[in-house]
Amino acid sequence: MKTLSPIPQLHSYGHPLDMDEDKVGLLRDSSDARDNPEELHRRLADEGYLYMKGCLDRDLVLEARASIVERMVEMGGLDPDHDPMDAVLLPGAEFGFHPEFANNNEAVQRLLYSGRLVEFYQRFYGEEIRHYDFTWLRAMGPGKGTNPHCDLPYMGRGTHRHMTCWLPYGDVSFELGGLMILEGSHKRMDLLEHYVYRDVDSYCENKPEQKKRAEEGGWTFTGTLSHNPPVVRNKFGGRWLTTEFRAGDFLTFGMFTVHAALDNRTENRLRISSDSRYQRASEPIDERWVGVNPPGHSKAGKRGRIC
Repeated sequence: MKTLSPIPQLHSYGHPLDMDEDKVGLLRDSSDARDNPEELHRRLADEGYLYMKGCLDRDLVLEARASIVERMVEMGGLDPDHDPMDAVLLPGAEFGFHPEFANNNEAVQRLLYSGRLVEFYQRFYGEEIRHYDFTWLRAMGPGKGTNPHCDLPYMGRGTHRHMTCWLPYGDVSFELGGLMILEGSHKRMDLLEHYVYRDVDSYCENKPEQKKRAEEGGWTFTGTLSHNPPVVRNKFGGRWLTTEFRAGDFLTFGMFTVHAALDNRTENRLRISSDSRYQRASEPIDERWVGVNPPGHSKAGKRGRIC
């Protein structure tokens, strides 16, 4: 998709992106094919992602946002001189990774795990689906975005055909910084093979330093592909693709697609978003992410092996 207007200078993980037309572009909107699973499968195979613009009820998304910022107000850290829905930070306050904001949160659970989003994945897969019980919810302040990675190293113990859904809880400008996809990266198994099948919670039992780190709940492999998005693009080819998101949009992609986040370049505003995962109910699921209290990357989720 060619840009119809200039995209401002973008930054990711502290690096200015190369803004040439062959290196940065806009996500393709696939909302026109929302009811055509065959076409969606074709686009996913070709492009590695589906950007579904305006496919969710904007009012329900903003209702979920209100439920999240209400918890932030209770914690302190939001500037009382601004509408809480604007999610403006007090000087010196910080938020970040807050999966607990999704727990026992009826508005968030209803948005992610019922209604239009579940119906979308049921049509896409053509059968009953299952979702992870763990929700990755973030409220990211000014600073670096997430570095380039694929999702499989964090959740590859079940099927490898599950999908990530990145959903913004509000409008996200280029300055606030949304997610970006590396065009065609899912086809570059020549570059991904020795990276993407590694498990961040696997460790060598016969290596004392790794065993000790695992017993403390740490990683011996972080799952990061790189700390330098421009270098990744130069290596893989393609373009970094992003857009200015609106409440009601979502972006979904598979486990082999390289993605990262733009930096939040505002002075004091939070970018609120979540990652949720969906798969065919008939396929095996990663035990780290299901249940009342999923073990996740805790000590209970570690898996030792002889190396």
